Amino acid sequence: MFSLPTINAADYLALLALGTAMSFTPGPNTTLSTALAANLGLRRALRFCLAVPVGWALMLGLCSVGLGAAIAAQPVLRLGIKAVGLGYLLWLAWKLARTTQLGQVDAAGLQVGFWQGVALQFVNIKGWMFALSVTAGWVLPGPVGERLLWVLPTMAAFAFTSNFTYALVGALLRGWLAQGARLAWFNRGMAAVLVLTAVWMGQA
Repeated sequence: MFSLPTINAADYLALLALGTAMSFTPGPNTTLSTALAANLGLRRALRFCLAVPVGWALMLGLCSVGLGAAIAAQPVLRLGIKAVGLGYLLWLAWKLARTTQLGQVDAAGLQVGFWQGVALQFVNIKGWMFALSVTAGWVLPGPVGERLLWVLPTMAAFAFTSNFTYALVGALLRGWLAQGARLAWFNRGMAAVLVLTAVWMGQA
């Protein structure tokens, strides 16, 4: 009979605390979830909300088999990931700042769908560092396969719940933002958060 492996209660509580702190603080994913829902509605933002945990799960799996450590040990790879991530976030910020009407996001070329959302996880160097920390602290003590059965769904659940929560807030603001220049200023604010996030990532 199949049974789930056991995990130390203190270790799991520490993982929950880390997941809460890292997932619900503003970042590129939560900012985009909010902006997409505010501009296009909750249904359109849901694709991105689902992409984040898929990308995170893939990243955690790769770190568990040693790829994350290999990237961290190669300055050129770290620099390349950082450059692509920073460039993409700044491009998104520029596009978002120029969006002033509901539904205009697609017309402006700011389309962040499922696969773009998955790929975004892999160009966030701090995302790699976070995945490495989780791997070192909660997966590699082993057995790796059994630990992943607990850690991976827990962190994926945090990734989805946090982004869906932010998207829900954006969707609830949609009617209010449709009045006057509110959406334009909201999008500029979200763009500023993306720029600040890019600066934060650049210090990794």
